[in-house]
Amino acid sequence: MPTTAPRLLALLSLLQAQRDWPAAVLADRLDVTDRTVRRDVDRLRELGYPITSTRGREGGYRLAAGSRLPPLLFDDEQAVALTVALRTAAASGAGVEEAAERALRAVRQVLPARLAHRVDAVPVTVMTAAGTPTVDPAVLVAIGAAVRGREVLRFGYARAAGADAHTGGADEPPTRRVEPHHLVARSGRWYVVAWDLDREDWRVFRADRVRPRTPGGARFAPRDIPGGNVEAFVAARFRGAATPDDGWPCRGTLVLDADARDVAPFLLDGLVEDAGQGRCRVTLGSWSWVALAASAARFDAAILHVEPQELADACALLADRFAHAAVTARHQPPA
Repeated sequence: MPTTAPRLLALLSLLQAQRDWPAAVLADRLDVTDRTVRRDVDRLRELGYPITSTRGREGGYRLAAGSRLPPLLFDDEQAVALTVALRTAAASGAGVEEAAERALRAVRQVLPARLAHRVDAVPVTVMTAAGTPTVDPAVLVAIGAAVRGREVLRFGYARAAGADAHTGGADEPPTRRVEPHHLVARSGRWYVVAWDLDREDWRVFRADRVRPRTPGGARFAPRDIPGGNVEAFVAARFRGAATPDDGWPCRGTLVLDADARDVAPFLLDGLVEDAGQGRCRVTLGSWSWVALAASAARFDAAILHVEPQELADACALLADRFAHAAVTARHQPPA
């Protein structure tokens, strides 16, 4: 039988791992009697852990949420994961950098030497894009509460990141009313996926532009998001498609004077086929024809054929723009 302190830690770890534990199962896992489990549960309660008893044929125990934060128990992998997550919090866009740094110092201070060494062996440099907006944590909490409670969210939507939606008068944006279904983090920004009640359609809002207003609205019944997958839905909206099944709104084919093996590393989400004689056929998609034409330049190869005609017209438009830029640059005096 383990001694009392290690046994208490093992019991606490089990209670944190899942919601309900039958008393007999806990006794079997710890290799002790039911009576010992009861005594150990009482000791944990004295330390501040809110453990409740469950009734029924297989009565047992449950670790519930308490009114204060008792000591937490993490295994080695959890402790390392926690510190790495806190170090990368600056890239989350949630505006919690200072709080994460304080939490990291608190966790690092109590780590045993073996874990501190493992954590220090994982240096993390966080890079964020210049000008990436952060979201007030209070705004994220308000949005999250509306999502969780299935309550209509009322908010002003700023025209630009950081704009104040509470200036009043004509400059104050109108109130939007939506049924928020998901709060999504993507590439350092936060978005609200919601059903817009006034426009009767799905919308994706940038959370840094949301200014929640009170009171909120009534509760609502959840709707099925198009395609059934929020990640695919948001990705589709970013490429200009209405639903995940729509694909890119603009798709075209290029024949390049390059081997398929040389083109493949730069293909991203396109399709390349061998066309013989050192040539290849590439199928690409984009949110506009001009963007699609511009993406063809990344292969650094002669373009022998394009289709459809919309893509050919976009190539001609870009050619004129680039030619004008080259002429302008040659006639500009040096800086």
